[in-house]
Amino acid sequence: MIPDIPIILASGSPRRRELLKQAGYQFTVQTSGCSEETETRIPKDYVMELADRKAADVYKKELIIRDTADMQGSPRPFLVLGADTVVALHGRILGKPADYDDAWHTLYSLSGQTHQVYTGVSLIYFDGTRRRRKCFYECTEVTFYPMTQEEMIWYLSTEEPFDKAGSYGIQGKGGIFIREIKGDYNNVVGLPLARVYHEIQMLITE
Repeated sequence: MIPDIPIILASGSPRRRELLKQAGYQFTVQTSGCSEETETRIPKDYVMELADRKAADVYKKELIIRDTADMQGSPRPFLVLGADTVVALHGRILGKPADYDDAWHTLYSLSGQTHQVYTGVSLIYFDGTRRRRKCFYECTEVTFYPMTQEEMIWYLSTEEPFDKAGSYGIQGKGGIFIREIKGDYNNVVGLPLARVYHEIQMLITE
């Protein structure tokens, strides 16, 4: 059962919006303007740090807005969801490609290999009187078929890789190169939907 509380997605990702809509959530989107620079290079720590930073930034802004709007009464409950996803190969984070050559080298390195996709999620819930917070990550293993040079040239020509972590989109044309997945498919798309649902349920019923 989807909770009937205002949810704010602290992410501009269209894929995360689609997943939340698919599950039946009603939500608004408010992207964070916080810096995504970090010295952290351990994938699970990296995604949790950035997810939490995004959620905390939007939470502070939303709390100010709601405090102002509710000056005659108590602030109403709401929940902020922040997320960040990275691809990692042999422990090295592969972000969105900087250019064509970067995307080419990323795909070449993933070809025929097993890599990990990490998504960090931060949930910050205000119940009307106090804040509750939960931060976690999910990891999914993805194995690529070997890709030929012609396949990589074709895939890059679709322009799909250029705004994707790891230079591919599993939910799009890139899905034809995936040999095996171990873990949550939705996590690779950008949000571990089932885990998010259960974590929200536990958070709001504490």
